Amino acid sequence: MNSRVVRYILVAIGWIAVVLGVMGIFLPLLPTTPFLLLASACFMRGSPKLNHWLHQHPQLGPILVNWHQHGAVTSVVKRRGLIMIVLSFTFSIIMVPLWWHKGMLLTGCVVLLYCFNRLPIVDIQPDSVSVAELDENS
Repeated sequence: MNSRVVRYILVAIGWIAVVLGVMGIFLPLLPTTPFLLLASACFMRGSPKLNHWLHQHPQLGPILVNWHQHGAVTSVVKRRGLIMIVLSFTFSIIMVPLWWHKGMLLTGCVVLLYCFNRLPIVDIQPDSVSVAELDENS
């Protein structure tokens, strides 16, 4: 396949992931961080310029930097993720009719909660210069 076509496909997938990630900020069922990581990976291979833009973005960039530098999520992301995992699996367990399906879902929920709960939390701190300036002005 032509490398130019592959780059266009990667950029298109990256933009779809960015849109889904931004929607995930406002919609509790869509995760933000995985979509932004996918967008970053696609942009890294398809358009380094877009990847740089994404990492420098004032709202989206800190999420990526936090993951790349620390392999961590913020406490808000973790809390929202845990709530949504429990709610979605509870709904699924209630809806399926067969007991062995319920058991498989419960097992999947426990494994997912265990893995997700192991993610470290690193909250993004405000810029130290601006905090110092606030302290001087107080």
